[in-house]
Amino acid sequence: MLRVPNPPAPEVPVGRDESENVVVRTWGEPPRFDFSPKDHVELGEILDIIDIPRGVRLAGSRNYLLKNEAVLLELGVLRMALDLMIERGFTPMIVPHLVKEEAMVGTGYFPLGVEQAYAVEKDGLYLIGTSEVSVTSYHMGEILEEKDLPLHYCGYSVCFRREAGTYGKDTRGLYRIHQFQKVEQVSLCRADPEESAREHALLLSNAEEMLQRLRLPYRVVDVCTGDLGQGQVRKNDLEAWMPSRGGYGETHSCSTFHDFQARRLGIRYRDGEGKLRFCHTLNNTVIASPRILIPILENYQNADGSVTVPEALRPYVGGLERIAPRRS
Repeated sequence: MLRVPNPPAPEVPVGRDESENVVVRTWGEPPRFDFSPKDHVELGEILDIIDIPRGVRLAGSRNYLLKNEAVLLELGVLRMALDLMIERGFTPMIVPHLVKEEAMVGTGYFPLGVEQAYAVEKDGLYLIGTSEVSVTSYHMGEILEEKDLPLHYCGYSVCFRREAGTYGKDTRGLYRIHQFQKVEQVSLCRADPEESAREHALLLSNAEEMLQRLRLPYRVVDVCTGDLGQGQVRKNDLEAWMPSRGGYGETHSCSTFHDFQARRLGIRYRDGEGKLRFCHTLNNTVIASPRILIPILENYQNADGSVTVPEALRPYVGGLERIAPRRS
């Protein structure tokens, strides 16, 4: 039964795979350069802020080092994301990165996704691929009160993914890597599809606000049935414009699960009639880095190889306005 998928919502577009996802809307205009633009790997080298060869030498494929201003950019966008979520009334958390199997099974990452997780077999623990695992499991086995719902959390964590089955896919640069940092938003609400839909819209608007503050062009996509995860009833992706890809690349995923995760985790609430019901759960990325550095570096690049720092991000990087090349 742990392998049975959740039925998609009626409004989800029917399709075989990501090629049949449906674009809902776009925001912002992709930049037009009057010079030959560089990708984030080239920019990272001449700015001396990204070192992929040494990362691979240290830790194998899909690894990297951030240095100099890239460290400030990554920490800056993470703190900017936390400030946005605190502003929106979400409770911030720093969560365990190693969790028990129950949390991975409960959130639906096991058993079908077991090959994607790094295991510490001696201790029976697993490295999380997103703080969704820890945050959603926070109330595992508990009975909540209806008056306290919805509950809004945002969790910061380092994330680890084996990327099994992606050999030869997105091998250049920082798009698909084994280790990254993320701020994730999670909602627990009543077992009401209409309330779930409102919470979905809220989480999606928070992520869009983050991209809009950074002034990064993006589009919102309705994920089709063939591209949904096992537990997802509905999912929207946000895809930012990435010049090196000649198109949009996923930066955020907003998912509604109804009671799929709550049943597995044993998260219930007592309704107004005293009846116990399973909660609905939802989650969405607020920011994930270094993937978000791809559109920042590529969209804000200048002809001389320098990169302008987005205005909203400057207070988080010591007022830095421009990153200048160190290498020709």
